[in-house]
Amino acid sequence: MRAVIPFKKNNAKSRLGSLLSEKEREDLAMAMLTDVVQELRSSGCFKVIDILSTAIIDIEGTNVVLTELGLNESLNEYLKKMSSHSINEPVLIIMADLPLISSKNIQDITSSNADIVIAPGRMGGTNAIFIRNPSSFQVDYYGASFLKHYEIAKRNGLNVQVFDSFNLSTDIDEVSDLTEVLIHGKGHAATYLKKLGFDIAKNSGRVNVRRN
Repeated sequence: MRAVIPFKKNNAKSRLGSLLSEKEREDLAMAMLTDVVQELRSSGCFKVIDILSTAIIDIEGTNVVLTELGLNESLNEYLKKMSSHSINEPVLIIMADLPLISSKNIQDITSSNADIVIAPGRMGGTNAIFIRNPSSFQVDYYGASFLKHYEIAKRNGLNVQVFDSFNLSTDIDEVSDLTEVLIHGKGHAATYLKKLGFDIAKNSGRVNVRRN
């Protein structure tokens, strides 16, 4: 079994630009990636952890594959190469911005007997997808990718399970998402945000983030 993580470092997380500089956003992206890799390794599920990266990076315990392709193109090429090299083993595609993920989440999603297991993100995205037979599937991210992936699986006659998880649904794109990291996070991403001076602010009963 293997895991693959698509990763973009350069000008990462642009929607956080109102609070973080470009360098800080890139460092936060690396911290979240490190959290994801750490939990993948701790799960004990994978022989191989590959990172499809747009920049040269160094993360212990992973293979970094440089790519200039877009998200769909790079992942579908990866799945195609697995099939062409007769690597008939399950693969977990997982996003790099899931700082609340746990090794238990990973063990649960990969222990399913379903052909396809989809962990949806908020607003219809796909944060992780477990593919039992890589030759049987192609990804289609952006927009309501959860619905697209569900339809692709059904169209190909595959058994689909939806994996409902707060940790896996919590991807970090908007400023408001940082509250979840500060409240629930225990890893590198939470530590980095606190190092930058972020903490929780309560305004009229609502919880936000502030930078001291």
